[in-house]
Amino acid sequence: MTRVILTASLIVLVNVLVGCRSVDSGESHLVPQRIKGTAAMDVTKIGEADIIEQMAINRQAYRQGLESLIAYYENTGNNMKLAWAKNELKGLDDMPQYNYVIEAAVAGPELRAVSWIPSANYLYQDAMQIEKKAGELLLIKNEDNLRAALEKYNELIRKHPSSDKIDDAAFRAGGICEYFKDYSIALLYYQRAYQWDPDTTHPARFKTAYILDTRLHRRAEALGLYQEAVEKENLKKSYRDFAEKRINELSSSGEVLE
Repeated sequence: MTRVILTASLIVLVNVLVGCRSVDSGESHLVPQRIKGTAAMDVTKIGEADIIEQMAINRQAYRQGLESLIAYYENTGNNMKLAWAKNELKGLDDMPQYNYVIEAAVAGPELRAVSWIPSANYLYQDAMQIEKKAGELLLIKNEDNLRAALEKYNELIRKHPSSDKIDDAAFRAGGICEYFKDYSIALLYYQRAYQWDPDTTHPARFKTAYILDTRLHRRAEALGLYQEAVEKENLKKSYRDFAEKRINELSSSGEVLE
């Protein structure tokens, strides 16, 4: 009896779900999962940058194709297919799309912040202004503005790798990534700041140590960087006090072995 009731309930549920479909929704013409993909590139013969570049081209072509379909169906008055195309474009807009290039990783640790370059200075100021606008509200940041500022800092590093602003850009980029809790990426940018300019005015070693210590729990590495930060950086009092406290704690306990 129980099985009969469960079966009947399932049939009713299926009928309700089917009945909830919109008329002419196009569900019969959705592309089956098994044939959505195309042959992948041979990744043994190309690098990451080539794959990312091709994907960006494909993304743009996909969007342009949908926008062309929408314009065509608007012209021809085919409202059913117009709704399909708009729905697919909305899905594309709603889908997260990542920038897989992490500029600090691509640039490597060997750059040196040595040259005064006006166009780099302009990019840095532009990025700072965008980042400032992101925090105009006291409690809520405009995250799109933060991402736009991050792209500007990355553009500076990419286009002007010898600029004396690359350490500044890396430090600011690290702060943005830290805000989003992308701690491994933030760590890399903070490291680049003092690698590219060992005399950087920013507390980059302290920030690196702090993330290693409190976020990634790599405390043996953090200890050495806290010590370097105290020795080499002009830390504000709260940073210096925290660093000295952690140096004592990590040196006198077994935390570094965890």
